[in-house]
Amino acid sequence: MPPLYALAKLTVGNLLRLFWRPVVEGLEHVPRRGGVILAGNHLSVADELFLAAVLPRHIAFWAKAEYFSGGWLTRTLVSGVGAIPVERGGGRAALAAFDAAVPVLRAGGVVAVYPEGTRSPDGRLYRGRTGVVRLARQAEVPIVPVGVTGTDKVQPIDARLPRLNDVTFRFGRPLEVAGRIDGPADIRAVTDELMAEIQKLSGQEYVPRYAPKRGTGPA
Repeated sequence: MPPLYALAKLTVGNLLRLFWRPVVEGLEHVPRRGGVILAGNHLSVADELFLAAVLPRHIAFWAKAEYFSGGWLTRTLVSGVGAIPVERGGGRAALAAFDAAVPVLRAGGVVAVYPEGTRSPDGRLYRGRTGVVRLARQAEVPIVPVGVTGTDKVQPIDARLPRLNDVTFRFGRPLEVAGRIDGPADIRAVTDELMAEIQKLSGQEYVPRYAPKRGTGPA
């Protein structure tokens, strides 16, 4: 675990656990070692902070590529916590994020992905994009579905300060991708299966269309 990430868990992570006391269910479904993708619903910018606080392992999150070429402090922070750069423009540029994530996963790391591709604009769960399944197939790792509730009340969109509210994380059984993909139709089917598992964990209403794009990660 990168030293800066470990420091953040001791400081920010402990503060989150102390004041919000997040409830965690199904943590035993997350392998203690070995590569794995965490795929969850995305309600708030606070999702990453709480997920890092409740999971003992280091998580490699996506971060805008601009952060890696910005000021010294920003570069130091995103590099120090082991973030993966992603171009927000999509296309071939965004595929570089997958190239960076594959060796992390194959080396036994944890990567967090939000299949919706952006934060939910209204608290509902939107159709998943297939990148997470393609990544799992390429890296040959399982996907653990994650359902989070309450973070949208802690840090609503455009809110400046966090608010106290109940937060719950539910981890589902790992979804194996190996041996299940023969073509695009299979990738779509497994993605839909994953989203159904996330919905069970989060209890959200499902919307069978893509959410309006906000550029929080590769599709």
